[in-house]
Amino acid sequence: MLIIFDVEGVLLNAEYLPVLAQKLGPVKEKEIWDITKQGIRGEIDWEEGLMMRVNALRGTSFEDAKYIADNLEIMPGARKLCYSLKKAGWKMIAISGGFTIITEKLKDELYLDKIYSNELIFKDGKLDGVIINVSSDKSIGVKSIIKEWGIKKEDIVVVVDGANDLKLFDIAGYTVGFCPVDIVKQRADATIEIRDLSILLSLLEKKFGKTIETQL
Repeated sequence: MLIIFDVEGVLLNAEYLPVLAQKLGPVKEKEIWDITKQGIRGEIDWEEGLMMRVNALRGTSFEDAKYIADNLEIMPGARKLCYSLKKAGWKMIAISGGFTIITEKLKDELYLDKIYSNELIFKDGKLDGVIINVSSDKSIGVKSIIKEWGIKKEDIVVVVDGANDLKLFDIAGYTVGFCPVDIVKQRADATIEIRDLSILLSLLEKKFGKTIETQL
């Protein structure tokens, strides 16, 4: 079995760039939030919105960027869920439209097998741009490893919140919207409306008929 997670709003209880924008004041924070929400709702091209947000934050110090990244809250229930799935022999992948600065720590903390994300570029200690490794079609990023592992569609679970994640639904046998926007809620097989990822354990047991160890 394989489970694929989005990161911001799913494994992390935050959206990184809007939190980083708080350092630059309420006007900049609102600007970044507005673009972020448009992308999550699927109202603008994700890559275009990402470039707009990074450009708006250009010049932010690496120290501020790293401090915010290191202090983002892991989603309640995420550690319990991921530990339980790892003990049960599941493979786990996270794929993010966000950045390595926020995802690198999650690989070890949440026992993830693979994690994919974009990379912020800093020059002379200041934010200068972004390298986009993960496109708006996140399924492209994971198809090769799924093929390598030989995992069938019916054995793949996807957990996301935003419209920019919907292409992942095409490769999954079971789809879950986690506190999702409306279009994800409409298309997902199941929805969790409480910000506690451990709720997913009971859904997986019901779907697949297997008891999953839940002790930490």
